[in-house]
Amino acid sequence: MYITDSATVTSLQPVWRGVLATSYRALENSVAGVRDDQWDAATPCADWTVTQVIQHAAGDQLAYAMMLGIGAGPAYDPFSPSGAVEGTAAELVKEAVEQTAAAWATVSDDTAAVPTPLPHGELPTPVAAVMCALDAAVHAWDVAIATGQPSPLDDELAGHLLTAARGVVEPLRQWGAYAPVVEASGEPSATPVADELLRHLGRVPR
Repeated sequence: MYITDSATVTSLQPVWRGVLATSYRALENSVAGVRDDQWDAATPCADWTVTQVIQHAAGDQLAYAMMLGIGAGPAYDPFSPSGAVEGTAAELVKEAVEQTAAAWATVSDDTAAVPTPLPHGELPTPVAAVMCALDAAVHAWDVAIATGQPSPLDDELAGHLLTAARGVVEPLRQWGAYAPVVEASGEPSATPVADELLRHLGRVPR
């Protein structure tokens, strides 16, 4: 079930294209920053290595593209990534991001709703787009944290992602897509909104 209000849709309408572009850059940049000895490193995603998280992230983007009418979707199950990539991880992500960006480019600003690969099915366009961006951005964070890179999440981006996530993420926890909410530790943070987003997605910010 998707629970939201018109204010959420209205707030995301003017920003969703920019949020997508920023999140895609974050994912590509995080993958580009992985060293040769880090592909099998552990990540905040339980039981998945850096390579597996990247495969999952790329597969999710291809699934969104397919739902929007471009491409055939991932050739593998994004929820059972093999940990072995043909070619390079950077190429895998680049192709997925370009295909999904092209798919979103076919969606006009006045399109009320679009299909998604989420169990929710069709969602309001701005919410669907920002959830697609959320998938890229949070896995960019997973890769960055696992490999010692700076967090790609700032409070501006995180605020838009959190706006969409509040109405969509909760039903996904039952399928294991997100862990339970992590309680705040009380420690001061330079990026409180990004930390709130990460805790909402079941991640420990630091």
